[in-house]
Amino acid sequence: MATFLYKLGRLAFRRRRYVALIWVALLALAGFGAASASTATSSSFSIPGTEAQRAFDLLDERFPGGSADGATARVVFKAPGDEKVTSAANKAEIQDIVGDLKSGSDQIASVADPFAANAVSKDGSTAYISVSYKVSSMELTDGTREALEDAGHDAQRSGMQVEIGGDALQVMPETGATEIIGVAIAAVVLVITFGSLIAAGLPLLTALIGVGIGVSTITTLANVLDLGSTTSTLAMMIGLAVGIDYALFIVSRYRAELAEGREREEAAGRAVGTAGSAVVFAGLTVVIALVGLAVVNIPMLSKMGFAAAGTVAIAVLIALTLVPAMLGFAGRRIMGRKARKAAEAENKPEAKPNMGTRWARFVLRRPVWVLLVGVLGLGAIAVPAASLEMGLPDDGAQPKSTTQRQAYDMLSDGFGPGFNGPLLVVVDTKGAADGKSAVDRVSQEIEGIGHVAAVTPAAFNKAGDAATITVVPQDRPSSTETEDVVHAIRDAGPQIKDDTGAEVLVTGATAMNIDFSEKMNNALLPYLALVVGLAFLLLMVVFRSVLVPLKAALGFLLSVVAALGAVVAVFQWGWLGSLFGVEQTGPIMSMMPIFMVGVVFGLAMDYEVFLVTRMREAYVHGETPGQAIVTGFKHGARVVTAAAVIMMAVFAGFIGSSEQMIKMIGFSLAIAVFFDAFVVRMAVVPAVLALLGRRAWWLPRWLDRVLPNVDVEGEGLRKDLSDGPAEGGGERELVRA
Repeated sequence: MATFLYKLGRLAFRRRRYVALIWVALLALAGFGAASASTATSSSFSIPGTEAQRAFDLLDERFPGGSADGATARVVFKAPGDEKVTSAANKAEIQDIVGDLKSGSDQIASVADPFAANAVSKDGSTAYISVSYKVSSMELTDGTREALEDAGHDAQRSGMQVEIGGDALQVMPETGATEIIGVAIAAVVLVITFGSLIAAGLPLLTALIGVGIGVSTITTLANVLDLGSTTSTLAMMIGLAVGIDYALFIVSRYRAELAEGREREEAAGRAVGTAGSAVVFAGLTVVIALVGLAVVNIPMLSKMGFAAAGTVAIAVLIALTLVPAMLGFAGRRIMGRKARKAAEAENKPEAKPNMGTRWARFVLRRPVWVLLVGVLGLGAIAVPAASLEMGLPDDGAQPKSTTQRQAYDMLSDGFGPGFNGPLLVVVDTKGAADGKSAVDRVSQEIEGIGHVAAVTPAAFNKAGDAATITVVPQDRPSSTETEDVVHAIRDAGPQIKDDTGAEVLVTGATAMNIDFSEKMNNALLPYLALVVGLAFLLLMVVFRSVLVPLKAALGFLLSVVAALGAVVAVFQWGWLGSLFGVEQTGPIMSMMPIFMVGVVFGLAMDYEVFLVTRMREAYVHGETPGQAIVTGFKHGARVVTAAAVIMMAVFAGFIGSSEQMIKMIGFSLAIAVFFDAFVVRMAVVPAVLALLGRRAWWLPRWLDRVLPNVDVEGEGLRKDLSDGPAEGGGERELVRA
């Protein structure tokens, strides 16, 4: 592989104009497709195989036109002081708003008058209008949203407090500012790392081109493949991080080859042949992790994984082709003056060792202590993970300043906390001898369950073969008591079916969240086994070792569990919550652990492959295990540190989002990268390798014969090429530049 990539790097360097033209053309083509594509809607959310999904499907079949999966809104009114919403003036104002809402948009399916629908609190202080739409929240037009937002303005002028809850006002959070912050920090880190604006700008430019192509392609295909708007956000987040990192690896190796006195084309070829091999295998681990999300069997999550994996593949191709082409355009300016002097000094025998060298030597002197501190430290941080509770955030997790959160609190105060998460029980009476008595039996069973505040009368469909019952729990939607209510109704279902022939199904947003969380829980271990197993095999091929991949996988698991502990401490327990803008503690978003495992595993393997490949390369070429560790850190520690800081900056930028879900993802990915890069890869890995010595690179002979030799270290390449400076005075050219 190294020889092939070496030739590819030289070809891209020589034919740089054609290579650059091809990538610019691809960017223009993808941009044109995105500009001409229709606006993306939300991806249809379904959870195959769950009871909540079967109930939704039954509703669509038996209640046609009911828009079971359409957007909903609640316009909540609270009378000022001791007034009542039932007073003549307030009642007239609210009923006028009901009329305005009905005529405000053709996307509205129904608007319920609170005084006819018994939607007034017992003390008369609060009332709400229920609004149902024909389409999902992401398909609502701006005019429809504006009509909803304007609905309560007149009532507010009369003194009533009016807030709007539900998902009708939910839009994808704007993340442009956070991305700019991440890119700006990345630029600063690159300038510090390279000491050259040209060298710093090149990884940013190529990463942005790759992300532009990837996200534009996703936008172009969004409606065809039913990709949600969150898909492009994930692709942008990951594509930007890996795109900068992969280009950083190639540019760093290119500068090192120049510093050894090689011609620029030769240096580009060697950089792609060696560091490019690491990029290929690091990219493969990321792709495996993202594509592996399909094992969860949630279509939306699978599509997000495939789309993000495609963006990573583009980043790898750009690193192997466009980056060496751009190095050709950059000329000798890729090395700043300070960098040239540092490179010349570093190559002298009496040169002062850099920070990576000093750290590696320290670890070699105290491997046991470094290992104990790293493992015990992460173990202590991981302790809160034992208390992990998972669910999906509702409006109660919104910032207190938002109208959704205020509407949520007003409904809780007026009607009880469970009112924000009603359960919808669907009764299929097709197989029942007496449908009405079967539904009455269901209502009686539910009323006898604890923690139920109210059970509404059943509503039959036109055919009379199905009915819906709304159940209001006593507790908030994300509480364990509400989850127990859902399970209690479902547990009673089989007996009711045996007695009456009617099938009972529980759905609604709360039940869907519970089913989603359980499905994610059940998928976590199989997903871990698949991803870690495939990556273990891949790393075994790369490093020609059994213990190094095993150490890499175990170290990753340690960093992920520690990151989960930190997430639980901040978002579930509230420790340092105010520092990160956490206004409401609660269960951890159910998709976050498996999502974090997938993304962070792939990204963490980048550091493992890049850092340990350099050690393996030194060991293969005759250095002792200890010397190889020092050499790996001498050349790789600075680059890996810069790459980790860049990734952390990109992810941490999302902590500033107003959305709890985005905030949690940003925090979890940033803290996981910190633990994995700076504790596991920089401390635990060299300590373990130091203790193992030559045994770290042990591979059974039979396995050595079976595994393909991909030559990531470039051993075959070195046999074909001269190890000394290329002819033509490459070293003199570097000094004159």
